[in-house]
Amino acid sequence: MSDTTAKRSGIPLGSIFGVPVSLAWSWFIITGFIVLVFGPTVGRALPELGYSAYLVAFTYAVLLAVSVLIHELAHALTAKSFGWPGASITLNLWGGHTQFSSFNATPGRSLAVAMAGPAANFVIAGLGYLLLHAVDPQGVVLLLWDILIWANLLVAIFNVLPGLPLDGGRLVESAVWRYTGSQDRGTVAAGWAGRVIVILVVGYFVITPLVNNQPLDFQVLIVAILVGGFMWAGATQGINHAKLRLRLPLVSVRALMTPATALRQEATLAQVSERIGSRGGRVILIDESGNPVGVIDEAVLAGVHPELLVSSPALSAARALGSGAVVSANADGRALIGYLATLPGSEYAVIDESHRVIGLLAQSRIVAAITGKPEKNSAN
Repeated sequence: MSDTTAKRSGIPLGSIFGVPVSLAWSWFIITGFIVLVFGPTVGRALPELGYSAYLVAFTYAVLLAVSVLIHELAHALTAKSFGWPGASITLNLWGGHTQFSSFNATPGRSLAVAMAGPAANFVIAGLGYLLLHAVDPQGVVLLLWDILIWANLLVAIFNVLPGLPLDGGRLVESAVWRYTGSQDRGTVAAGWAGRVIVILVVGYFVITPLVNNQPLDFQVLIVAILVGGFMWAGATQGINHAKLRLRLPLVSVRALMTPATALRQEATLAQVSERIGSRGGRVILIDESGNPVGVIDEAVLAGVHPELLVSSPALSAARALGSGAVVSANADGRALIGYLATLPGSEYAVIDESHRVIGLLAQSRIVAAITGKPEKNSAN
């Protein structure tokens, strides 16, 4: 990430143990919310503070950010011990997250990295509780100390709930991964577990007061809905990405291509028509070096008057192919997707082991295979 991009997405805070840390602009939104909501609570608990109660609330927001930072550092440093490169931390609206440029995970390592975060919060809460009784602070210090202990304890407990995007979701993912041998199937299961948790959590804050004939606490309900919405979106994103990865083995050039043969670009439309009539499929025009330059199908020829076929050059009715838009008939899976991302255009000539043109591959068919959705109408 360039310095300019980093500044647009947030404020770089430097690095800790070699892990870059940045503060997203959205952090100020949650901080403002904490100050507005927690400030009056501090004022009622310590009326002598006056407007300084909001400064205490801001201090709490900063301390909470430090707790989140320790949580994310636990993720990053555990991953670093496994040799996962490129860890970076961002503190944001929802607390924070740790990203990696790449990693070679196993069920056990994935779970260890995930559980390191909640473990750090449990340690903070535990040490805070022990020191609280040893130091016996008073006033503002006691208030902040106490709320920070409870915040870390609740964050730790909440994060170990077994569903994505919470850290505990990796417990479900790792169990299914170990059983099935597929991380992506584990991610789908963990995503659905996360959705169930959202329904249970939000339902609890709605149903419990109704059952007990108590009024709804709309402040708590709004927070539950916001957190539930964030969790549902994260779980859904995890499910969708995993489903796409599960479908990658279906992306095979030979399975998705349309048969085609090659003709020199100097050919006429009459020769193209004769070739399609005798062999079917598409005709790919090649230059003197054998490089594909364009493609013609039967639908294009249907729009040309028969009397013009003999006198019309094939290139006049061809759809141009991007320079170097050639793919091996044996390519498939993730490597194929990565390779096609480097090629121009949306159609690719398919060649066999002898570098002979045997087909045409359309991007729309690849997208349909990955997403499982019907292929959009295209020239192919």
